[in-house]
Amino acid sequence: MTLQQHPNIDIAVRYHRAVSRSAVGDELAEFFHPDAVHHELPNALFPNGVVRDIAGLCAAAEAGRNNVREQNFEVLNAIAAGDQVALEVLWEGTTAVAMGELPAGHVLRAHIATVLEFRDGKILAQRNYDCYEPITAGAGAARRR
Repeated sequence: MTLQQHPNIDIAVRYHRAVSRSAVGDELAEFFHPDAVHHELPNALFPNGVVRDIAGLCAAAEAGRNNVREQNFEVLNAIAAGDQVALEVLWEGTTAVAMGELPAGHVLRAHIATVLEFRDGKILAQRNYDCYEPITAGAGAARRR
């Protein structure tokens, strides 16, 4: 199965492309069912994890535009079963401002597994399992742009 052979995979890929373009507001919300919930499981940036509704997700995307000047979500693999899609994604983001000990221009990288549940052609639930590469000023210096 190629990435675009299942309608929910097509939506999932388009959603990740929109987020790569730093989509916010209505452009981002259009992918989500009104009852959508986003779970970001504990990771290096959010040690306690985060649960967001659509408003919280849009607010986080807006705030992210101030912290990350460019980002890319590369969907490496996708599997669909019924109303669920599982994705393997590589994310890279370049910091726009200093973040703690990380200077502006530092490249962050995460290997992500995402599980999306759909209802009526919209994302009803998203669970992210983000595995960040070491987040230190020294670890990413060679990748800084």
